[in-house]
Amino acid sequence: MARHESPGTARKLARERIAILFARAAEFFPTDPLASDRCIELARRISMRQRVRIARPLRRQFCRHCHCFLVPGRNVRVRIHHRRVVITCSACRRQMRIPLGSRHENT
Repeated sequence: MARHESPGTARKLARERIAILFARAAEFFPTDPLASDRCIELARRISMRQRVRIARPLRRQFCRHCHCFLVPGRNVRVRIHHRRVVITCSACRRQMRIPLGSRHENT
């Protein structure tokens, strides 16, 4: 018979595996960019199957459109334009815009 885990345990394990896959993607990128893209694909598949969100710092490391692993200066261009961070993927030429937080001055 199959052994069933509790949903909390499965989700915790999924988060750990996703973090490991992102670390492996960063490790593989200099030698084999396609292997790093495959790691991202597997991490996304785990997150969708277990219904776990990928953490925000990790979400910014892959393209939302073509799902390739992004390394600034190598395959992505990062610019600041009108209080937004504009990330342009070199593979699909699509842009992701991330709003910058408002500045609070203590005066």
